[in-house]
Amino acid sequence: MELDFEIDKMTHSIENRITGDNFPTEVLPLNKTDLLQITKKNGWKFNWKKEFAIQGKEIFKLTILTNPTIIQGLISITIERGFVEMNLIETAPFNFGANKIYLGVPGNLVAFACKRSFKHGFDGYVAFTAKTALLEHYKNTLGAVQISTQRMIIEEPQARILVSKYFNNYKF
Repeated sequence: MELDFEIDKMTHSIENRITGDNFPTEVLPLNKTDLLQITKKNGWKFNWKKEFAIQGKEIFKLTILTNPTIIQGLISITIERGFVEMNLIETAPFNFGANKIYLGVPGNLVAFACKRSFKHGFDGYVAFTAKTALLEHYKNTLGAVQISTQRMIIEEPQARILVSKYFNNYKF
């Protein structure tokens, strides 16, 4: 699947678009109960219930530390041999478009994928397939490298920068 998320702003957590206030976040495994609020009826674009059911895929939710019941965004990853594959990323419907509430959700989720890569001993390497229209955007915002027509990777130096930005206490 081609990813088509946009990095709206590189923040240190997530930032209220209007006030500029920053809120510490945490990334937790998605559970079955969470799926009740993540539906197309509630404005989500992807079928996360279907993604959740696929063997080998790990789904994580981004929440604000002080408000863990509200999901700010989701990421689906697969642990491959030597890298982490980003399958899907989606911001909550209220964090999408011109009137979004929080900035920094997609960047936070990508940084988490890089963090998982370091945790698995893959030196931060993350791969994904990008929509053609967003190739330059990912190069400019994430430092991703295009390795084929639509395939991109985030290599160790950039992964380290992303993880340090969003997870400043992470020990490499």
